[in-house]
Amino acid sequence: MIQIGLTGWGDHPDVYDSSSSKKEKLINYSAHFPIVELDATFYAIQSERNIRKWIEETPDNFKFIVKAYQGMTGHHRGELPYASVDEMYNLFRLSITPLQEAGKLAMILVQFPPWFDCTKKHVAEIRFVCANLDGFDIAIEFRHQSWYTPEFQPGTLSFLKELNVIHSVCDQPQAGQGSIPLVANSTRSDKVLLRLHGRNIAGWRNTTGDGEAWRKVRYLYNYNDTELKEIQSAVQKLKNETDEVYVIFNNNSGGHAAQNAKRFQKMLNINYESLTPKQLDFFEGEF
Repeated sequence: MIQIGLTGWGDHPDVYDSSSSKKEKLINYSAHFPIVELDATFYAIQSERNIRKWIEETPDNFKFIVKAYQGMTGHHRGELPYASVDEMYNLFRLSITPLQEAGKLAMILVQFPPWFDCTKKHVAEIRFVCANLDGFDIAIEFRHQSWYTPEFQPGTLSFLKELNVIHSVCDQPQAGQGSIPLVANSTRSDKVLLRLHGRNIAGWRNTTGDGEAWRKVRYLYNYNDTELKEIQSAVQKLKNETDEVYVIFNNNSGGHAAQNAKRFQKMLNINYESLTPKQLDFFEGEF
């Protein structure tokens, strides 16, 4: 099965009714897509109240890909807002357990930063993260090219298989060491993740030093049909290796993600059932 969705549900105006309130956005989103990447968990460990609200607002078959908190992946700057690393992990596990119990947790996405290179130290850190998230399905995403050099790529995939974690396959700009190639290999037989970040090479690197401005353009990209056909080939290969392929469009900056995802869905001739009863038709006839 191929599941297609987007990163977040708050930045995709194409999937909202013009009269929708902020509180209805997830409900409207789930009328179009069966999965979503929950990135709010990267910035802060969410309250049980938020998690249970999102569970109630989505159909029974809806799944969340939960992004790991930044304190676990080395992105957080300064002191952690927790008494200890153990407390951080305990709170994170407690936060997402309701999703798991409801059958709505597809996986935890552990995305490491561009400076997280292939070294023994970082291999040990991955083992530490996985041990602290034992009992959950984990997807590992690298951003440093060293994990996929001809010398290390076979070992990287073998290592992920050894840990029984999901390989997060990426399509992203090829912009040096801080980017990785699209390696369409699954490390588990049940599920794999493919994240599409766009191909904006100029925007991928932060050359201005302005983090806020950079984030606005980094994922500014609109996939054309030729590029989507390339992605389709990768998805078909992954589909031959695993039961479920989760595809997330993360090219959100210009509002292209939803349109690209719908076009890709049509290209694959996929129709999802059991979505929110409030099925919207904004995209009918457009793709």
